[in-house]
Amino acid sequence: MVAAHPLPEGFTEIEVFAIGTALLVEALLGFCLNGLTIISFRKIKELRTPSNLLVLSIALADCGICINAFIAAFSSFLRYWPYGSDGCQIHGFHGFLTALASISSSAAVAWDRYHHYCTRSRLQWSTAASMMVFAWLFAAFWSVMPLLGWGEYDYEPLRTCCTLDYSKGDRNYVTFLFALSTFNFMIPGFIMLTAYQSIHQKFRKTGNFKFNTGLPLKTLVICWGPYCLLCSYAAVENVMFIPPKYRMIPALVAKTVPTVDAFVYALGNENYRGGIWQFLTGQKIEKAEVDNKTK
Repeated sequence: MVAAHPLPEGFTEIEVFAIGTALLVEALLGFCLNGLTIISFRKIKELRTPSNLLVLSIALADCGICINAFIAAFSSFLRYWPYGSDGCQIHGFHGFLTALASISSSAAVAWDRYHHYCTRSRLQWSTAASMMVFAWLFAAFWSVMPLLGWGEYDYEPLRTCCTLDYSKGDRNYVTFLFALSTFNFMIPGFIMLTAYQSIHQKFRKTGNFKFNTGLPLKTLVICWGPYCLLCSYAAVENVMFIPPKYRMIPALVAKTVPTVDAFVYALGNENYRGGIWQFLTGQKIEKAEVDNKTK
């Protein structure tokens, strides 16, 4: 009989099990919802539009986050990371790639919605494809930097998954964090803020509020904000005095992004929801222009 691996330092049996269960639930729910978004886009012709290609990009990135969470959940139940240091680097890279691609794609959707509702210009396939490719290449650039020495991937406090190492707080970490947060959180956030503010003003003038313009930015801030706050605080102070179990909370909150995004960008999109319903039931949706509006 093989003995159980010792508990990670700073965690009780029930805490490790609770974190693993939370990660597993987040991964399963997010993967199913975003998988449904991807399959519906593939199967339902009415959904295959340039604007929905950007929604597809979010769903693909969020499925990647879910796979990352699956691996973390499995390791949590084992109580240790079984894939070695190289596996840790790959896991950290994969987690950052999909997370940054999700954020960039969300900003791209905001840009498209601004033009759709405020300038009445239609997004072309070539533009949508270029934006999607740019979002992923941009995410890949920043995700590969820690592998090349700018920043570093290491274990999370539970030591069953890997992310950006914020424990040192040295110049290498601070410079990377500043650039990373500027280009991958502040600028996308600014794009979303200005785009949705303009859309809100347009809706207010017409009196026809087609969707909640504040929801996408709130999703970004609520889901990613705690993690960004922890990493930013680590740049000026040593965060190791915070108990490991509390330092795991921002990571768990961030892993809810796939589920929340599915409701904001796919299930919350009236026509996309109709396409999903058609895929699930076979009932045809009325022919209409499929755009990125949400209720």
